[in-house]
Amino acid sequence: MADIEKMVAQLDELIGQYEEFIRPPRAEGADSSNQARLLVSRLESAIDRLALPGSSYVKQLDLHRSEKRTRYKIHDVYSIALGLRDDLKAGWTESVIELVHADTHSDYLEMSDTLLGSGYKDAAAVIVGTALEVHIRALCVKHGVDIELADGAPKKANTMNADLKKADVYATLQEKQVTAWMDLRNQAAHGNYEKYDITEVRALANGVRDFMLKYPA
Repeated sequence: MADIEKMVAQLDELIGQYEEFIRPPRAEGADSSNQARLLVSRLESAIDRLALPGSSYVKQLDLHRSEKRTRYKIHDVYSIALGLRDDLKAGWTESVIELVHADTHSDYLEMSDTLLGSGYKDAAAVIVGTALEVHIRALCVKHGVDIELADGAPKKANTMNADLKKADVYATLQEKQVTAWMDLRNQAAHGNYEKYDITEVRALANGVRDFMLKYPA
C-alpha cells in the first residue's frame, strides 16, 4: 500500500506542475518552451518507471513517441499520466499475471505451512526458497532485468537479486535479506540441516510471504 501511495504522490506532483504551467496568465518564449520540455521529460520518465511493461499506458506513450515531434504535445503525456494516477488510486493496475503468480506462490507457502505444522522444517525451507527464486525471476521479467547471462545461461538467484537492487526495484537492505533467505534455502538443499532450526524456517516463510506482497510480480 505504501508503494502505491508513493507512486500516486509522484504523479500528483508532476500533474500539479503541469496544471500550474497551463494556468493563465502563462509566460511565453524560450523559458516557457524549456519548462514544457522538462515537464514532458519528467512525465515520460514517471510513466516508464511506474507503469507495468507492456501496459496500455506504456503503449500509448510509445505511440506518441513514434509520431513527429510537432504533433507530440505535453497535454497528451499529461492525459496518460492522469489515467495512470487515477487507476493506481482505484487499485485497477494489478495485472492478471500478478494475480496468477500470487495464487501460485500462495500454494507453495500453504504447502510449507503444512510441512512446518508436521515438523518437516527441511522440506519446508526448500519449498519456500524455491518459491522465492521463482518470484525473483518473475520480478526481473516484470522490470526488464535480464534473467540470462551473455552466453545464454540462466542467472543464479543471487545474481538476479543484485540486479534488482541495481535497477532500484528495492533497496540494499532488502537485497541483503533476500541473500540471507537464499542462504538458508541452500543449507537445506545441501543437507546442512543443523545450520538452522524450525523457528528460522517459520521466519523465512513469513518474510518471503511479506516480500511477495510488497513486491508483486
